[in-house]
Amino acid sequence: MALPMAAARGPLWRLGPAALSPARGRIPPPLAPAVSRSPVRSLSSRAASRALVAAVAGAARRVSARYERYLERSWPRFFLLHSTFKNGVQALVLEVQEIRRIRARMAEQRLSPQQLPYRDMERLRQFRRDVLKAIPIGIIAIPPFANFLVLLLMYFFPRQLLIRHFWTPRQRLEFLDAYDRRRRASHAAVLRALARAARSLPEARPRQLLLQLCQQVQGGARPQLAQLLALRSLFSGSLLLLNRLQVDHVRALSRVLFLTPHLPAFVLRRRLRSHVLEIRQLDGALLRLGLGQLSEEELRAACYLRGLNSTHLGRAQCQAWLEQWLRLSCQLQASEASLLAHSMVLLALEPCQPPRDRPA
Repeated sequence: MALPMAAARGPLWRLGPAALSPARGRIPPPLAPAVSRSPVRSLSSRAASRALVAAVAGAARRVSARYERYLERSWPRFFLLHSTFKNGVQALVLEVQEIRRIRARMAEQRLSPQQLPYRDMERLRQFRRDVLKAIPIGIIAIPPFANFLVLLLMYFFPRQLLIRHFWTPRQRLEFLDAYDRRRRASHAAVLRALARAARSLPEARPRQLLLQLCQQVQGGARPQLAQLLALRSLFSGSLLLLNRLQVDHVRALSRVLFLTPHLPAFVLRRRLRSHVLEIRQLDGALLRLGLGQLSEEELRAACYLRGLNSTHLGRAQCQAWLEQWLRLSCQLQASEASLLAHSMVLLALEPCQPPRDRPA
């Protein structure tokens, strides 16, 4: 038994004292090699996935195109609604992305809305109005199974419930004309209230000039720019200041600016002043941009916002009217906002003028 023990001690003695310690002398097993994916196999799987996605998307486009051709051939009216809704969703998505880009730039550069270029200011203003208009239909759609009711309401009341992205070209003209008729229905009330306020002025000369201006507009004649600027002081420190107007006067002006008149008087005055000053800020940005940079559609939209029904007017007519408006607006101070609000009535086209067709 001595030889086996000596033979067993030999390797341990050669390894030294470290071999006698179980913790320090243990030799760890070799690590298993890590399993790595081949780059060629990974690239091939990605290419296969992309090819599958492209094939599915192409098949979906072909099916959609066939479906739209079928609708256009068999159900033309439904196809018009379908294409309008599809184009409206695409336009709305693009606008939301543009609004997010504008807001991100405002936050990054610490800009206020008044420091933005004209088109960005106009996009923010219009998007805010679209969101407010879409709130009622969003509330109606909250209960379960209310989608069918929403679709029916949107079909039968598109002007009241749908935003501009989901109007057909024909509906756009009809609805803008309808809104302008409602706006013009308030012109007579504004002129009557303005004449009543003029009779209350203490000085004879300004009272006479303002009454003559009201009679001139009621007779169908548009006043000159010099006539309005000669009366600018009356609208900043007398009974014609926005905060001092009578309630019925403020309600009539609110209808001209498409604001709801069914609010308390102090809220109406505040909203009216806020919207008029917003238009004045847009005028300053538009003057910096230049009217020549606007497209014909942008010119029409700018005129319509300021009181002119431009849906049936050409580019030259819109540009001439807007130049006159900007000459007035950019000479007025914020304290003279009342004159700018009344100019949406005083400078509007006379009701007896027949509409002109758009040039082809």
